[in-house]
Amino acid sequence: MEENKTDWKSMLGLALIFAIVAFMLFRNQDETKEVEAAETTTEKTSEVATAPVIVTNDSIATPVQAQGQVIEFNNELIDFKINTKGALIDEALLKNYKTYDSLPVYLVKGGDHKFDLEFMTKDGRKLRTRDMVFTAQESMNGKNKVLSLTANPANGASIEFRYELQPTDYMMDFNIRTQGLSQIADTSEEVALNWELQGYRRSKGMDNESRYTEAKFEYDGGSDDYTGQGEQAEEEAEKITYIAYKQHFFSSILLTDTPFKSGLIQSYNNYSANDEQTVLTKKFTTKAQLEYNGGELAYNMDWYFGPTDYEILTKYERNLDEVVDLGWGIFGVINEWAIRPLFTLLSSPEKGAGIPYGIAIILLTVCVRLVLSPVLYKSYLTQAKMKILRPEINKIAEKYKDNAMKKQQETMKIQSEAGASPLSGCLPALLQMPVFFALFKFFPTAFELRQKSFLWADDLSSYDEIFSLPFKIPFYGDHVSLFPILASISIFFYMQMTTGQNMQATQQPGMPNMKFIMYLSPLFMLVFFNNYASGLSLYYFVSNLITIGIMLVIKHVIIDKDKVLAKIEKAKAKPKKKKGKFASKMAEIMEQAQAQQEEQKKKKK
Repeated sequence: MEENKTDWKSMLGLALIFAIVAFMLFRNQDETKEVEAAETTTEKTSEVATAPVIVTNDSIATPVQAQGQVIEFNNELIDFKINTKGALIDEALLKNYKTYDSLPVYLVKGGDHKFDLEFMTKDGRKLRTRDMVFTAQESMNGKNKVLSLTANPANGASIEFRYELQPTDYMMDFNIRTQGLSQIADTSEEVALNWELQGYRRSKGMDNESRYTEAKFEYDGGSDDYTGQGEQAEEEAEKITYIAYKQHFFSSILLTDTPFKSGLIQSYNNYSANDEQTVLTKKFTTKAQLEYNGGELAYNMDWYFGPTDYEILTKYERNLDEVVDLGWGIFGVINEWAIRPLFTLLSSPEKGAGIPYGIAIILLTVCVRLVLSPVLYKSYLTQAKMKILRPEINKIAEKYKDNAMKKQQETMKIQSEAGASPLSGCLPALLQMPVFFALFKFFPTAFELRQKSFLWADDLSSYDEIFSLPFKIPFYGDHVSLFPILASISIFFYMQMTTGQNMQATQQPGMPNMKFIMYLSPLFMLVFFNNYASGLSLYYFVSNLITIGIMLVIKHVIIDKDKVLAKIEKAKAKPKKKKGKFASKMAEIMEQAQAQQEEQKKKKK
């Protein structure tokens, strides 16, 4: 699992969930500049090379820079355009996907992609493959298309970039081979691999897309890490086996069988919430060190240009599932082994029941609540009993309003007599928090929800806008989403149910103002989740409705109010039992504290 480097917005979201759960505990004690709008269909830039390109004795461009040919190289899923100048991928178009505004999804387009090798010669010159014009030759390897590009730097030395593409795969084999390079290269100096890519907006929610756009990488035999969400973030690592430029729901990944010796991976944030531009997300750069083997380079690598889809990435068995942010630690474990398999079983047309995604979220919510019900039942029962006990507790509060210690003692006593100790509901409520946090990570990164509609929401992976605002409200945005409003209302009613009108009457000195929290928590939900995935808000809304229903059943069917009150009266009439050692010690401590409190009052008088 990845290390914990959560950005502040995610931390705020987790804190909001924590605050909501804490409330219950206390009561129990976010393509190329809009892909150039409607781009007209262009003719193929050049015919596929069937014979080698004629070059001079070396392929290094002269001051009048040589121009390369553009070769089309494609399969059923993706269209590549590869330039013989630098053997560079100029364009990568995903055939089966569109952006939020129905434009083609380009993972590489125009000059936003740079890739080259840089090495030193024995006479002190610096050579770069991006300055070389390669010869191109196409062939077939069974059903696979093969494109071999070769450059001749000098003195008979050659550098080959070989691409091999299967008919239905987003992964493309990429090999680098040299011959005779040891005759011209200073092999005591390492070869630098430079890779640069600019990220573009493809989703409706720019805040949400930028939040999940980052560089991730695997290093040191299986560990993984990422650059984070800063304005400029960087990470250094050794023995790097893959580098992924994740742009939320789509990723560009370079993998290598022979680990890169070391590398510096950087990301630059082009977007901020206050910025007028809404096209660029992040720019990524990598500078890695390659090593010679017998004076030559021999690297078997792969390019992946495709969806950040957990199911697709997992099938490669290269640890690429870590590119999908399922959360760190226990949250990732819950998502990987429980939430994701269950959601796939419900929604996948190939592996499951194929239920519409909005309905699948509702059924997932029901399943989660059913699984957690045995754990949470005691907590709900305690809350219901506390509601019944509130008049009795208010009487105690009024009777001992000048004696906080005595008021606390009597309150705890009556709660104990009714079997409604606040502490009894703490552990069950705490056990559900990892599930809440895991789901907070799952919904915004679930590729299956991308552009899937439900009711008024046209995309469950983005916000469900019901109308837009002519201005932008800080932290809220320039639109109004309905599911967060419904979730906020349901939270308010749940808190009202478990707290009631007499909350302020039971307020104790030094304790937080619970009435303020009752209004603040729904407000946080309303503001913060306005820009988040509507699938997440749908889950919380349905979950809150189920909780309210459970509370009503417990209150009106399971618990007999008269029996609870009779139990209290019966306990009062019983002779006091001899207290155990622990209870006696606690009583003694409380009595001493009460005596000290009374002594301090006398001194003040």
